[in-house]
Amino acid sequence: MTEHPRAPFAGWAPTSPCTPDCLPDRGPVASRVRIAVRAVALIVSLLGAVLGTPVLPARLRDRWLRVCSRACLRSAGVRLRVVGSDRFTEPGSGVLVVANHLSWIDVLVLDAVQPVRVLAKREVREWPVIGGLAARTGALFVDRAELHALPATVAATTDALRAGAVVGVFPEGTTWCGSAAGRFHRAAFQAAIDAGVPVQPVAITLRHADGTIAGGAAFVGDQTLLDSLMRVLRMPELVCELTMLPSIPAGSAIDRRDLARRAGEAVGGVTGVRHGIVPVPVLVDLVPVPVRDAAAA
Repeated sequence: MTEHPRAPFAGWAPTSPCTPDCLPDRGPVASRVRIAVRAVALIVSLLGAVLGTPVLPARLRDRWLRVCSRACLRSAGVRLRVVGSDRFTEPGSGVLVVANHLSWIDVLVLDAVQPVRVLAKREVREWPVIGGLAARTGALFVDRAELHALPATVAATTDALRAGAVVGVFPEGTTWCGSAAGRFHRAAFQAAIDAGVPVQPVAITLRHADGTIAGGAAFVGDQTLLDSLMRVLRMPELVCELTMLPSIPAGSAIDRRDLARRAGEAVGGVTGVRHGIVPVPVLVDLVPVPVRDAAAA
């Protein structure tokens, strides 16, 4: 692992010092047959989501996307464990879901719990298959290079939340390797305050089957999506754990800075990695909650 300097900041577009050099050398590798089977199954699952989502009625669309997201994870050899509630909110109740960002896996994980309208960088719209799927599921695309577009993005997010949408945001703005993390940027939290909806922090960790951190599963730096995908498919097994933390009512925060700080502290308390320069408690106080193995669902 490399030592991480503080991330640079270009305009308001967040950047990360994490590069492929942060990733550990490949360990045990799955057999070629297993890798091939996983690749085919993943393609089929993605196509199912792309073809089914536009034609299904609204009441079935979320259920179908959740099923397909779980199928994509299983196909890629990723086993999902959910600690806490099995959904972010009740249907029709707006909530801003915020999470740390490690990989393309994170979006599938959120949708596997409860489909979200993800706030994504504009470049994702151009990704093959995934970009089209994101657009069809109501993704909110943001041009991170254009500062003047930020108020419009916040307004669009506010409108979606007021309409009862579950909006998923990665406040770090880009992916990190897991041994370091970025600060939670505040803009998206303003949307929760303006809409009067709670913030639901969730912590995401990627581990090998033996419980050790799977740093090689991160998608960082100038890696291509294909390279990251193949690294994951080659792993014998990957466990993604999503921890549902206590929600934060928007009205309980002093301002968006305070809201972002509290969410970052909650996530960092689980992952053990500080977000930015704010203090992070050693452990978040949680009522004991069940662990659900979503792969068995």
